[in-house]
Amino acid sequence: MTISRQTLFGKLGVQLYRGIESATSFCKLRGNPYVELIHWLHQLLQQPDGDVHRIVRHAGIDREALERDFARALAALPAGASSISDFSWHIESAIERAWVLATLSYGDRRVRGAWLVAALVTNAELRRVLLSISPAFARIPVDGLDDVLPAWIDGSPEADDAPYDRSDFAPATPGDASGAVSNATKGGSLEQYCTDLTARARAGEIDPVIGRELEIRTMIDVLLRRRQNNPLLTGEAGVGKTAVVEGLARAIASGNVPPKLADVRLLSLDVGALLAGASMKGEFEARLKGLLEAAAKSPVPVILFVDEIHTLIGAGGQAGTGDAANLLKPALARGTIRTVGATTWSEYKRHIEKDPALTRRFQVLQVAEPSEAAAIDMVRGLVQTFSSHHGVVVRDEAIRAAVTLSHRYIPSRQLPDKAVSLLDTACARVALSQHAAPRELDDVRQRLAAARAEEALLVQEARIGLDADKALMGVRARIDVLATEEAAIEIRWREQVAAAQALLTARETVTGNVDGTPEDLSASVAKLRGLERALIDLQGDAPLVFPEVDEAIVAEIVSDWTGIPAGRMVTDEIAAVR
Repeated sequence: MTISRQTLFGKLGVQLYRGIESATSFCKLRGNPYVELIHWLHQLLQQPDGDVHRIVRHAGIDREALERDFARALAALPAGASSISDFSWHIESAIERAWVLATLSYGDRRVRGAWLVAALVTNAELRRVLLSISPAFARIPVDGLDDVLPAWIDGSPEADDAPYDRSDFAPATPGDASGAVSNATKGGSLEQYCTDLTARARAGEIDPVIGRELEIRTMIDVLLRRRQNNPLLTGEAGVGKTAVVEGLARAIASGNVPPKLADVRLLSLDVGALLAGASMKGEFEARLKGLLEAAAKSPVPVILFVDEIHTLIGAGGQAGTGDAANLLKPALARGTIRTVGATTWSEYKRHIEKDPALTRRFQVLQVAEPSEAAAIDMVRGLVQTFSSHHGVVVRDEAIRAAVTLSHRYIPSRQLPDKAVSLLDTACARVALSQHAAPRELDDVRQRLAAARAEEALLVQEARIGLDADKALMGVRARIDVLATEEAAIEIRWREQVAAAQALLTARETVTGNVDGTPEDLSASVAKLRGLERALIDLQGDAPLVFPEVDEAIVAEIVSDWTGIPAGRMVTDEIAAVR
């Protein structure tokens, strides 16, 4: 029976698989034509708490001698190759032997570092290769290794590793090889390279999507077609193309779709993970082909979402990525898989429109930048998420200001993305003001520390007879001014903190008092108004603590980002727009 490389490598634990990926990069960096066992062991020894590192330490192997041997063996390898030809047969043989040992002897369904070492020292041919790398490996015992191995690897993080193909790795009964050579890739590609958006939507991990109902319905119309049922969302960066797809995931999760889409899994493809480590010719294509086959054979219908789809079609710069379009086209033409793509209009023109056969498989849907009114509704739908995350109150005027000011003063970005970023930053600044010293106080303290450092230097100069008296008088006068300023700001800050905390506590009390009488509510509101006025009086024109996110905070951040004064003038502009 021939075991495919994909099946074999899929049984590696996560750390071993990452080691083989980094070994491939290491081999390519050195210009070696083949990924050898020494490349892999070299990378595994860089994991300070892994199985291989622990075994080397417990076996009493001299690390300095080992490093010298590795340097000598690496220098002896052929060099000057422009690309990697393949893996050495030693690697596949070692993995196969380690998998057999793991399954039959150690009751494990994945290969961890300890099982790899056991395979290397117990197989005559592999042991010869190991000792040719470094004779120091002879200190790892052959007889009695099984007796000491459990103690040597106790506490290793590899104990919790799953097989890289994410197949079941429940302990097998030692001596039972049933299922050892199973189809390791069944569903593996989908789990490795995709995120289930419908599962995230059901778990409440996707924010509400407001104002894109038309785009979502149009996308559903396209997906229900018999042919050309692959929507391609185009629009400028930041207009919310991904949010439209997330809105579709929420619709599927809530059952607000036609029956043909009710049980669909909407999977977001991680193109970066698909490309990672695919340095050898054909490896990327094999991954993509396996992914498409897994999606087509999935018992639950799958819709693939590919964000920045142009990176998948020849723009990634990896070996062989130009063939991705040729792999996609047959699957899209046969209708075995439905795909939702997203890209900017310029990238569509540059990479996709040039291929008419590929263009015919997609239905282009424009996602335009929303109007200010629509963007306000979109951002308003995210306010609860921001409030919960930052623990602050967001006023409606802040939402309007975020949209209005970002649209007017940040033309290089698109709504609603720039308004969301602006409001998120405002929430963070308000939360920071309630729990940390203000930047005005930090600035004075830094200048005071610098002045005191200057004073200390001048004192040293005076002690050795240098003329520093005049400069010393000046810096001490500056220190007195800064110390007075620091004390005044700190007093103002602490007063405002106390007033803000009193206001926030009173608000929580009113919010929690749902059974109070109208008279109680009226009295509570009057108390809140009094606390608000007290805080405003303390703040004056230079507030240091903010009880909520309002338009003034948003305007301040716009000023920081753009350099445009955003004081009373901006506030007046907002009022004029209203």
